[in-house]
Amino acid sequence: MGASDDSAPRGGLPRHVAIIMDGNGRWARARGLPRSAGHKRGADAVRRAVEAARAVGVRYLTLFGFSSENWKRPAEEVGDLMSLLRLYLRSEIAELHKQGVRLRFIGERDRFAPDIVALLQQAEDQTRGNTALDLIVALNYGSRSEIAGAARRLAEEVRAGRLDPSAVTEERIADALWTAGIPDPDVIIRTSGEQRLSNFLLWQTAYSELVFLDVYWPDFSKQDFENAIVEYNRRERRYGAASV
Repeated sequence: MGASDDSAPRGGLPRHVAIIMDGNGRWARARGLPRSAGHKRGADAVRRAVEAARAVGVRYLTLFGFSSENWKRPAEEVGDLMSLLRLYLRSEIAELHKQGVRLRFIGERDRFAPDIVALLQQAEDQTRGNTALDLIVALNYGSRSEIAGAARRLAEEVRAGRLDPSAVTEERIADALWTAGIPDPDVIIRTSGEQRLSNFLLWQTAYSELVFLDVYWPDFSKQDFENAIVEYNRRERRYGAASV
């Protein structure tokens, strides 16, 4: 966004933007197309979101790519999603690396095929030193599972005598999550008009602003990204304190 753009936000820029990418299936259905067509067009919207985040100077961008509940979808659709994930990882990493984007993946990897797990690790290793943008992709991710896993790991530390129960603070719990070291999102964007978090970053979004857009994810544009930031800048973030 240029300084002369009247739609540009006048306040501070969010450091971390997270997006629930919703509406691929409904986008396809509205056009008489198979759901796979919506997912393919959704991959184009991912590129636009990354470009928009880099252009405005957002430092962290988290995308909800595949939830732990998405395995319940028809096997054919899950297969299409896995094929699309393979294609994206093989075709996009070099360009993201060139742009200085660091890729990070959160979620359980054990249900993915070995070749996908290897591609995820390769992408993280190749881009680890990049600093222009951290792109965090949630795959086979569920926030309640993340929190339960963190609680189990801390409980094991307590049982082993390596951690005093009084030391189980909010900060220690945050450090045990998959997002350890990543600042909490300033704003969560959800497309498609739905207004819920769907088990996404429940701990991390305690004070995030929520912006809901009436646009299906395949149609998500750079302008939609900028509009969400403009809306974010209209909000007064008080963190429980009184208004000034």
